[in-house]
Amino acid sequence: MADPTLQDYKNDVPNAWCPGCGNFGILQVLQKALVTLGLPPERVLLCSGIGQAPKIVHYLNCNAFDGLHGREVASAQAAKIVADDLTVIIHSGDGGAYGEGGNHFLHAMRRNVDVTHVVHDNHIYGLTKGQASPTTDQGQKVAVHPDGVAALPMNPLALAISQSCPFVAQSLSSQADHLLDVLCQAIRHPGFSYVNVLQPCVSWDPVHTYAYYQKHCYRLDTSHDPTDQAAALAVALAHDGRIPLGVLYRNDRPALRPVSEPGVGDLRECPDRPARLARVFDRYR
Repeated sequence: MADPTLQDYKNDVPNAWCPGCGNFGILQVLQKALVTLGLPPERVLLCSGIGQAPKIVHYLNCNAFDGLHGREVASAQAAKIVADDLTVIIHSGDGGAYGEGGNHFLHAMRRNVDVTHVVHDNHIYGLTKGQASPTTDQGQKVAVHPDGVAALPMNPLALAISQSCPFVAQSLSSQADHLLDVLCQAIRHPGFSYVNVLQPCVSWDPVHTYAYYQKHCYRLDTSHDPTDQAAALAVALAHDGRIPLGVLYRNDRPALRPVSEPGVGDLRECPDRPARLARVFDRYR
């Protein structure tokens, strides 16, 4: 079988993102990452929900599952558990991941199924025209908060590190080389891998622009030890006006194994897998 190419992942679905949207950069890098890792489209499953970020699954030629808003993590885990030979990647916005899907995000870290969760974090609800999201800055004026958002923004990186998430990283949609390296590391890492991708919304967020990130972001260097949980948490909690990019934290917790049937072993090796899966499900009826 020939190695996959970028052309293998392209399709003719019209793109509905705004010109200049940071999602374009994530789409291009995701395609390149899948090719770099030698993953053929038929062995890749993208899971998403509702929003501008989840539209990314429409624009790649591979398997895709569009579910309910904020429920993409649940769908992805189910798919990976019963078909462990698939590479499963989740794409959410900051609203779907941290708001509607917050519980799924939190417990996926504990469960540790081998999937990769990529969050397009633009600090706003872009699809519904500019409402505050869980990561919108306190005091920022948006559509439904004309006097400024009262709540503190969520710190998803600190949350993930505090819960010993197996892989925690952050990148920027406009830094293609950095994002490619981070995505490849995340997909290769066994267990639940989480990547927060900062992604400017050019239509609804005048604060977090490309120029803003160019000024405030910095890349973690070799002096940062990603296996040191306390050090990683300190980086995530720093209030110095700088935004870290790179792998903040990782560990080697064993990933949750695929579904198996007593006396049979791994269901992937069974020629009658559908029948055996049915018997597994019958145990829980």
